[in-house]
Amino acid sequence: MWRIVPRIATIEIPVTNIKASIDWYQKVLGTKVAHETDYDAMLHLQGGNRIGVPTLYLVQTESVRNLSFLNTNTNIIHSVIDFYVPDLERYHTFLKEQGVEVSGINFLPGMEGKGGFGFKDPDGNSLSVCNVTHQGQV
Repeated sequence: MWRIVPRIATIEIPVTNIKASIDWYQKVLGTKVAHETDYDAMLHLQGGNRIGVPTLYLVQTESVRNLSFLNTNTNIIHSVIDFYVPDLERYHTFLKEQGVEVSGINFLPGMEGKGGFGFKDPDGNSLSVCNVTHQGQV
């Protein structure tokens, strides 16, 4: 059907320093630059040539609004982007070693070893990572 949106093409992220952000996303997420100017950059996640894997579009801005929202039911601040890694605890340790601000790991009840945690980019954008694969994901 023409009205069905089959996947996410790009996730847009506001940043204040494009060069520093490119370096950070490459170091922390292992991204590769597909396009870059003085004010924006398109980054591929590893495996980014597969259908369904979105690109990250970093856009330099002076706006101080960060990506996050407050869940008023639980009083937890959430990110709008949840990345996937197979080894959650190892990635958590890696981010801490890189000096990235990270939360504790939240394991899901009844799902042995599955869970996630939050972290922030240099602009304070809330990001998260999990090791959960949902139906239809490879």
